[in-house]
This record gives sequence, C-alpha cells and structure tokens, in this order.
Amino acid sequence: MKKVLITVVSLILVVGVVIAIVAGVSRSKARISGVTTDGGNDISTTQKAIQAICAPTDYKEACEKTLSGTTTTDPKELIKASFKGTIDEMESALLLSDNITTTDNMQKMALSDCKSLLQDAIDELQASYSEVGNSSIHTIPDRVDNLKNWLSAVISYQETCTDGLTDPELKSSMKNGLLNATQLTSNALAIVSEISSILSIFKIPFNISSPSRRLLGGNFLEDIDLPPWFSLHDRRLLAAHGRGNLKPNVVVAKDGSGNFKTINDALNAMPSKYRGRYVIYVKAGLYKEQVLVDKKKTSVFMYGDGPRKTIVTGSKNYVDGTPTFQTATFAAIGSGFIAKSMGFSNTAGAEKHQAVALRVQSDMSAFFNCRMDGFQDTLYTQTHRQFYRNCVVSGTIDFIFGDSAVVFQNCLIIVRKPMDNQYNTVTAHGRIDKREPTGIVIQNCRIVPDMRLFPLRFRLKSYLGRPWKEYSRTVVMESTLGDFIQPEGWKPWDGDFALKTLFYAEYGNKGPGANTRRRVHWPGYKVITNRKEALQYTAGPFIQGGSWLRYTGAPYFLGLKY
Repeated sequence: MKKVLITVVSLILVVGVVIAIVAGVSRSKARISGVTTDGGNDISTTQKAIQAICAPTDYKEACEKTLSGTTTTDPKELIKASFKGTIDEMESALLLSDNITTTDNMQKMALSDCKSLLQDAIDELQASYSEVGNSSIHTIPDRVDNLKNWLSAVISYQETCTDGLTDPELKSSMKNGLLNATQLTSNALAIVSEISSILSIFKIPFNISSPSRRLLGGNFLEDIDLPPWFSLHDRRLLAAHGRGNLKPNVVVAKDGSGNFKTINDALNAMPSKYRGRYVIYVKAGLYKEQVLVDKKKTSVFMYGDGPRKTIVTGSKNYVDGTPTFQTATFAAIGSGFIAKSMGFSNTAGAEKHQAVALRVQSDMSAFFNCRMDGFQDTLYTQTHRQFYRNCVVSGTIDFIFGDSAVVFQNCLIIVRKPMDNQYNTVTAHGRIDKREPTGIVIQNCRIVPDMRLFPLRFRLKSYLGRPWKEYSRTVVMESTLGDFIQPEGWKPWDGDFALKTLFYAEYGNKGPGANTRRRVHWPGYKVITNRKEALQYTAGPFIQGGSWLRYTGAPYFLGLKY
C-alpha cells in the first residue's frame, strides 16, 4: 500500500510539472508587446494582436472585423489576412459592376472601364498578398516601397472607376459597392506604411536595408532581385541604340518597308510570355491609331525617328461622348515600358475639353526625347513610378494629371492658348490618401507660353496647378518659370477644397515667374528652403530611381541638380 501511495503521489507531481510547463509555454507564445495575459486566454491574445495590427489604420472597425475570424497572433498571417479580406471585397465590387445596367452609351463605356480597373486592382492586391506571403516577416520592411506603390495604384483604380460615372445614381451605387474595399485598401496601406512600428510592438527584429536606401553604393544585382523586365542585356541593348546599330525585333512603317504598317499589329505579334526586352522601331510617319500596350506586354522598348517625325495621333474627346479614360491616343500599361524619340498627340482642341494624348499606368516606365501635345488633360500619368527626361509636354487645363509618383527632368513644358473663358493649370495631381507615396515633381524644367498664348499671356491666366483630389501633391524645383505664371502661383479647385490637406511646394526656381512673395497662403503650400527636405522629392528617393533608371537607357540624375 505504501508503494502504491508513493507511486500515485509521484504521478500527481509529474502531471503538475507538465501542466506548469505547458502553461508557461502558452503564456510565452501569448506574449505581445511585453505583456502576458492571465490564464493564457487565446481569444484575448489574438484580440491584442489584431488591435496592434489595426492601430495605425483610419478604419479600425473595418480592420478588426476583417481579422475577427483569425485565431493567430502571427503578425505576418494577420497582414496576409488583411490583404485577403481586401481582395474579397474588391471581387465583390467587380461582380457589382457586372450587375449595374444602363442604356446610356457613355455610362456603358464607363462601366466597362470599371471592370478593367477593378480587375487591375485585384491583380495588384494579389501581387501584394504574394509579396508578403513569400517574404520572411523580418524582411517585409524591405518590400515597403513596392507594396505602397501597388496599394496606391489600387486606390487610384477605385477612384478612377467612380470618376468615370457621371450619372448620379450609377455613381452612388458603385461608390457604395466599393466602400468596404476602399476602406480596407486604405487600411492595408496604413499597415504597410507603419510596418516597422508594428514589428517593434511584436518584438520582431527586422532589416532596414530596402533598395530605396541603397542608392549610391554596393552591387545592385547582389542587393535585390531585378524586376523581370530589367537586365544587364538592357543596358547593352540601349547603348547599341545610341550608337545607331540596334536590331529591333520588329519594324513598323506606314510605307510597307517594315514588318507591319501599324503599331497595334506589331504589339499583337509580340509572343506571349516573351522573356527579355521586346524592341519595336517605328519609322517616321503619322500613325492615326489608338494604341494599347496592355498589361501582358511587359518590357517593351519603342523608339522612333524623332518626336516630330514619328507621331501617334488621335482626336477622341469627352465632348463627343468618350469617357476621359478612353480618350488616350496611346496607353502604356505593361510594366517597364520605355519610349524614345516619339510624339503622342490628341488634336481634339481646347473646345472638346478632356482629350488625352498619352495615358501611362506602367510601373518603372521611362520616356525620353518624346513629345506629348494636346490641350486639356494631355498627359495622364495615371499610376505607379514614372520618369520623363528631355521631353516636351504641351497643353492648357490640368495637362499633366494623375495619381502616379512621377519625376520630370530637363523637360520643356509649354502652356498653350485656351478658350477665352478658360485659364491654364499645368498640373492636377490626384492623391486620395495621405499615405500614398505619389506626387508630381517638376525638376530642372522650363515652363513657357507658346507663341499663340504669348501676346495674351497676362489676360489668359496661367497657374502651376490646382488640387484635383484631397491630398494633391506637386513640387516644382530648380526650374525656370516664365513671367506669365500668376503671382499667386496656384489655383483653388473649388472653394477651400483640399487647401489644408494638399502639399504644394517650390524650391530653387528662377525666372520672372518664380518670385514667391505673393504666392498663395494655403496651409498646404510652402516654399522649401532646406536642401535636405528638397532632396526627398528627387528621383532617387521619390521613385526609387537608383534601383531602375540605369536600366532604361535614359540620362538622369538622382539628387538635386545644383
């Protein structure tokens, strides 16, 4: 009996030790922000993790509701769940666009645009989901530039969809259908923007060596994975073009001396899943066609015989019944698009209002020695990272507009004569969310009136820009401004809309129109005097140019010119 008693007591002690160990491990796993919960309550620890992830968001209730079905405290899994919830809501909105009907032809076209835009949004959300899923939690801060870029594009697609719907009932239906997706996309951007702080809360060490911080040193190829459309071959290929001995994949010539007579035929002949850069030479000529470089056609390099010799032209416009989005003569969507020595024009005229010459959605795209001519809405820099060098852009109202992160260097910006009841605005940026890394930067450029405007330049007023959306951001730096720029510099959009939330800045400009003493006194406007502050809007940090511009063949500088 004594032996039995001793055995029972021993078993009880062993079981007690095991229970204590298990409880200790559970409490250790539940540790978040240095605090353990009493009793190892799994629901409580999961809720604390969700609250930590949702803390930086503007729509916390929507964030927590999306994550409420999870049972994990792993921050990576929670971030993935937030992206998955956003994808689900976007897919629901896409289904809604299929179910909305109208007899109005222009609204039908706008709904068609919505379907295309929302599918693009889903694709980029899935890319974001994969980027997080395929990364170690410690390296997610390295991916922030890409993630913010893609999520900003998703926000822009949503807004572009509803902007195109002018029927109040249709617009309201689509806005309501997109509400959850809009909030969750904003939340995802907020989470990504504060990822370093979030990982600190979870006591997770992380790298701080993203490509945007490695601009001036080290072997680029060893530091990061190159996008598929950039390679060492590109540099040799583009150098060969500079020497005049580049062999294109196909040649376009109106006179029949090439492989194709139209640019669209050349693009359609591009092999699917082509690896490497696909080169299209477009011989001198006036090409009257609406060209689309779709998202499946990445890594296209298209060059002509000069911006006044190789010209793609069209005249679609809003007044005649085409939504602004579809008026573009040339649209570049596939990533890594490069154009050189070509002209893009929309000849609709000032009286036809919105009429786009070039629409660019392509990420890490570059245009050099090109020309974009139009009147209202000439150049639609829609989304992603873009670079323009040694280009000419002409127009009247909002003729550089969109929600991209774009830098113009060494460009000539020509303001044309508008109608007598109009004024000119060079830019109209469309940033919707304060965390978007987007904006228009005009650096080392000249802003001048064209010959027809010149004698009327003081009567027909011209401004540097106006705020299209609430968080519009534009910086004009190290540029020469003609005397026709109004002393106040910038124009309101409608009353006091966006004047407190926009960011408009000038730095180091010269010329008679650069005097800032009589500039607007808006809360969001400033004259930058600190060189370090100005540097953050240069091509290196603003569009992460140090990691991709070298592969475009375009000349560039990453910092300030002077």
